[in-house]
Amino acid sequence: MKYTYYGQSCFLLEADGKKFLFDPFITPNPLAKHIDITAIEADYILVSHGHGDHVADLVAIAKQTGALVIAMVEVAGWAEKQGVTNLHPMNFGRQKFDFGTVRMVWATHSSSLPDGSYGGNPAGFVLETAGKTIYFAGDTSLNYDMKLLADLYRLDYAILPIGGNYTMDVDDALLATKYINCDKVIGVHYDTFPQIEIDRKEALAKFERENKTLLLPGIGETITI
Repeated sequence: MKYTYYGQSCFLLEADGKKFLFDPFITPNPLAKHIDITAIEADYILVSHGHGDHVADLVAIAKQTGALVIAMVEVAGWAEKQGVTNLHPMNFGRQKFDFGTVRMVWATHSSSLPDGSYGGNPAGFVLETAGKTIYFAGDTSLNYDMKLLADLYRLDYAILPIGGNYTMDVDDALLATKYINCDKVIGVHYDTFPQIEIDRKEALAKFERENKTLLLPGIGETITI
């Protein structure tokens, strides 16, 4: 499986010829100004919640690629009003697709859409595909519901927010690894704004001291997981 980071909480997973794009926010991000969204390919777009730093490029990329958009009911309804037609509205629960399964899981945050309308509940996802199980927490604080994931899954990787202020910080993400029983983490939702800037060296050292892996790929970088 390949992971390509596009900044903030936007990334692409590639597995078995399928491409999964998460939380498309690229063009407004000055750190991602070298990314050409017209070159991005996707078969599926998964959206954790309606905030602008997660949906800014959703409509453009959905129309460009024809990807199936998987999102909370209210976010899907907003996207439909913007002319997106290939949609799978969800709520908390598990659904089978041709590539495997998606479970929408609890996140403690807020959610509204760019026009100010109600965005439903924020969420995270557990994606099962190509023999891998990946947890993307979305925007969330540390919460006890994460412990359920250790009962339900054997996670290969967890993609966790680490910037603090709006979400978990590095220390909370470390504690989350114990809740979810997953020692391999890819950090997201950091450095985009002053409020969520991190000390990368310190973050990596904290994970290393706990014998855990924290990956922080550069924007535009692709790694194999």
